[in-house]
Amino acid sequence: MTSLADLTPGFRNVRLLLAREKGHPIGDREVGYDLLVPLDAEGRLDAADWKTHQAFCRVRKFGDGSEDRIGLLRRKPGGQWYFDYSEGDRDDEIGFRLNDERFTVGEYVSIGRNQAMHTYQVARVERP
Repeated sequence: MTSLADLTPGFRNVRLLLAREKGHPIGDREVGYDLLVPLDAEGRLDAADWKTHQAFCRVRKFGDGSEDRIGLLRRKPGGQWYFDYSEGDRDDEIGFRLNDERFTVGEYVSIGRNQAMHTYQVARVERP
């Protein structure tokens, strides 16, 4: 179990909600992700902080019609971020250019799953 004492000051709880897309013309506030991740002063993922605290970087996927899924934020050798739910890569979800994205309220990020990209809006960023 992670305690607040285990986290560095840059860690934030981030909520991503499905933005509007085909089939969801106004988005869907019941579908998204909760992240526990380290952010730098500009709101970007902090790779150095992540590297030393990988086990604490959590992902919870919710509201897609199935049970919530719990996983970890991971990074491929080339620097691409992804969400890892279980061993193997068949269930991984790839973040599109997450190195460049700012996790600030109102910004958008894209995550690929089932060979399709979906856009999410940052709805909340707060200290754990």
